[in-house]
Amino acid sequence: MLNIVLYEPEIPPNTGNIIRLCANTGCQLHLVEPLGFELDDRRLRRAGLDYREFANVQVHPSLDDLRASLPTARLLAVSTRGTMPYHEIQFREGDAIVLGPETRGLPQTLLSSLPTSQVLRIPMQTDSRSLNLSNAAAILCYEGLRQLGFPGLN
Repeated sequence: MLNIVLYEPEIPPNTGNIIRLCANTGCQLHLVEPLGFELDDRRLRRAGLDYREFANVQVHPSLDDLRASLPTARLLAVSTRGTMPYHEIQFREGDAIVLGPETRGLPQTLLSSLPTSQVLRIPMQTDSRSLNLSNAAAILCYEGLRQLGFPGLN
């Protein structure tokens, strides 16, 4: 299993889409507060359809709390400032894929706390700013699951 971590997510439909992703892949979703919405937000429910009941979602008051709850997980940050292409890292069972808020990305303090080999980048056109959060989560999630042999999926 992989962990998907949304650090201070802001846009409910993105989180709803990622809830659906996690429900369909068996990945666990972690939300690090503050959230830019309430978990019962209509837009979140609409994007997640009826998958919320099938996804394992945990809310953490801080990044420190997240780290304490996943003491053995390797954090893999996803950032346009990363230098390691996402497909070149060897994913491990229990890895935590960390994605930042839609409008600003992950804080430099978090990125600096990790080895550069754990700050992943999705290749894009030179002048592109970023991909949609739920698209980025799906790309990383499925690459990790592919490398692990799609455990529990058919």
